[in-house]
Amino acid sequence: MKKILCLSMLIVFAFATTAMAATTFVTIGTGSTGGTYYPVGSGFATIWSKYVPNLKANVQSTGGTVHNLQLMEKGEIQVATMDNNYFNAYFGRLKYEGQAEKYKNLRGMIPLYPEPVQIMVAKGSGIKKLSDFKGKRISIGAVASGTELTARELLRAAGLSEKDIKAENLGVGETGAAFADKHIDGAIMLGALGMAGVVEPTTLGLVEFIDIDDEIINKVLKASPYWFKFTIPANTYKGQTKDVKTYAGPNIITVTAELDTEMVYQMTKSAYEHKADLVLISPQMNHMVPEAAKNIKIPLHPGALKYYKEIGVIK
Repeated sequence: MKKILCLSMLIVFAFATTAMAATTFVTIGTGSTGGTYYPVGSGFATIWSKYVPNLKANVQSTGGTVHNLQLMEKGEIQVATMDNNYFNAYFGRLKYEGQAEKYKNLRGMIPLYPEPVQIMVAKGSGIKKLSDFKGKRISIGAVASGTELTARELLRAAGLSEKDIKAENLGVGETGAAFADKHIDGAIMLGALGMAGVVEPTTLGLVEFIDIDDEIINKVLKASPYWFKFTIPANTYKGQTKDVKTYAGPNIITVTAELDTEMVYQMTKSAYEHKADLVLISPQMNHMVPEAAKNIKIPLHPGALKYYKEIGVIK
C-alpha cells in the first residue's frame, strides 16, 4: 500500500509539474490607478486567464506608456497599453531619437480608443489659454508617462517650456486630488474621455476646460502623423456646457515579439469575443473594433495578424 501511495503521489506531482511548466505567465503594464488603462488592463487579464489555454495574466500599475516601454525592454512585462509614444519609440523619434534598436521587438496587437489631450484649469485661476500657464502650477503627468512627454510637446508648440511654469509630475488620480487641495492651477491630461481623474474634479465643480488654439494644434499635427483633431463634445463632463477643441491619438495594446504566435492569436480572438466585459469597465471600449487594426503604425504580431486576416479586416 505504501508503494502504491508513493507511486500515486509521484504521478500527481509529475502531472502538476508538467501543468505548471506548460503555463505561460504574462504581466500587463498599464498606467496609474486613476486612469483608464489600469481597469481596462485588469479586464484583459481576467479574459485571457479565463479563456486562453495555459495562460495566466496579471496586471501591473505603472507610470504609463514611457514606463511601459522601459519595462518591456527589460523583459519585466510582456503586454502593455500604450499611447502615441509606442510609435515614437519604434521609429526612434523625438525623445527616442537614436534608440529605435532598443524597441525592435515591439509589436502591435489590439487598437483601443482615442485619447484626447484634456486641458483642465482651476475655476478662478484666470487661465483662458495656454499662454496663461506662465508662472502657474501645472500638472504635466507622472514621471516617465506618455502624458509627460505629450505635455512637453504641447508646451513647445505653444512657445513655452517647463521653466515658464511650475511643473508638477502628478499621476491621473493625484491630479484630481491636487485640484481639490488647491495645489495646482491647471493640468495637461492625456487619456480616455470619462477617466476618473477628470470626472472627479469636474463633478465637484473645481475645474473648467480650455480650448487649444488651431495654430498650436496644427504645429503638433505637423510634427507627428500620429495625432488628429478632436472635439470633446459638450456635456461629456458635469458643468462642461460647450464643445472643447483639442487633438487626440489612438492608443493600442502592444506585445513583445517573443510571445508565441498561437497564444497571441487566442488572446486577440478572446478579447473581441468578450468585448462586452470590457465595455462594462469603460464605455470607451466600444471603440475597440478590429477594423482599426489597420491604423496601428508598427508591425502587428503574427498572432494578431492571423486573427485579423481570418476575419477579413486585413488582406
